[in-house]
Amino acid sequence: MLSPAWPIAALLVGYPVWWALGFGGLAVIVLAVPMAVILWRRRPIRVPRGFGWWVLLICGYLLSGLMLGEMPPGTYGELGPGRLVGYAMRLALYVAVLVMVLYLGNLTERELPQLRLVRMLGVLFVTTIAGGLLGVFYPSFSFTSPLELVLPDWAAGNSFVQNLIHPTAAQTQKVLGFAMPRPEAPFEWANAWGNNVSVLLVWFVVGWWTYGGARQKVFVAAVLALAAIPVVYSLNRGLWIGLGLALVYLVVRLGGRTRVALCAAAAVAAVAFALSPLAALFAQRLDKPHSNDIRAFTVSATVAAAAHSPIIGYGNTRNAMGNHRTITTGRTQWCDGCGHPPLGSDGQLWLLLITQGFTGAALYVAFFVGAIRRHWSDRSPVGLAGVLVMGLVLLYMFVYDGLVTPLSLYLISFALLWRNRLGDLS
Repeated sequence: MLSPAWPIAALLVGYPVWWALGFGGLAVIVLAVPMAVILWRRRPIRVPRGFGWWVLLICGYLLSGLMLGEMPPGTYGELGPGRLVGYAMRLALYVAVLVMVLYLGNLTERELPQLRLVRMLGVLFVTTIAGGLLGVFYPSFSFTSPLELVLPDWAAGNSFVQNLIHPTAAQTQKVLGFAMPRPEAPFEWANAWGNNVSVLLVWFVVGWWTYGGARQKVFVAAVLALAAIPVVYSLNRGLWIGLGLALVYLVVRLGGRTRVALCAAAAVAAVAFALSPLAALFAQRLDKPHSNDIRAFTVSATVAAAAHSPIIGYGNTRNAMGNHRTITTGRTQWCDGCGHPPLGSDGQLWLLLITQGFTGAALYVAFFVGAIRRHWSDRSPVGLAGVLVMGLVLLYMFVYDGLVTPLSLYLISFALLWRNRLGDLS
């Protein structure tokens, strides 16, 4: 007989299989069905404090669907299958992660030990590093997934859907002035890889170093050394900032010998990095902040559009007229950089503004700020790590979209904090 914990194991440990099948981040929607069945059988269902904010976020998104046919000033397009599919997928994801949190919090420690869940996240971290190395050394690797083969052309051809269902090792962009691959396997795009690797790193260290033996610590050190390669080649400044702030957080919150050991390890790692070939690429990326103008344009256009529907937003993204270089919309022979960027594509905060208005953004922030406030006093390894992840969520909402896979990891981290209150690791 299967353990009640099999759906979360299938999601985290079995994630490479979902990615190869074309589901990837959508796997949580599929697995939310058996999770809901397990929950239904063990009523009454226990609910964490502060979860009402997430329920209100979903209710608000349902109301936002009324605005799918509207167009704010400065945007263009028409209501079609793509917009409806995007709305439905986001709604399904919001509901699925709600089910997942309740499912995790209602499993007993015997059914799913806290340490086992943390180590499952660590396994996904190793998978992520393997995918990152694949993107660095074999960036052209890609294939047609089974899901891609069975979807109708209008769905498979949608750019948002295509990123989710078509497995690729890397995303090629002109970040340094020339085309360069950025690792993204096994996730949907390069920024999702950067977002996820930092969250998973936190749990990898807790599960396999803090609660590990001598052999496991050697393994952790080896994996982290390899991780430096795709982390730098990702050219992901948000990830780098997040790792730096995570180190500062730990130095401030940890005390005694642990703080000294952490500072010493960080110093040794910094010297080793400075002497490696990766340092030059790191410096080159900092010297070429090419995306700043693009982000400034989309953020200002998003805020302006959201101001016309500040309470419930527009249900989905909209395409801006022109971009940061020209008012021309669409790519032409004489201007291959004149695309029309989707509003809300540069961070979860901006996505919420355009899809759910200022109200939706406030509910999202309230959910994670509340989690930090309630669990700040928990100084166990899981408590410190969970609060750190909640802080990274608030940082990353300015630069990364939380959809699709990052949101699942955010909410699993929230569930770990909740479970930790019910019974500490032994």
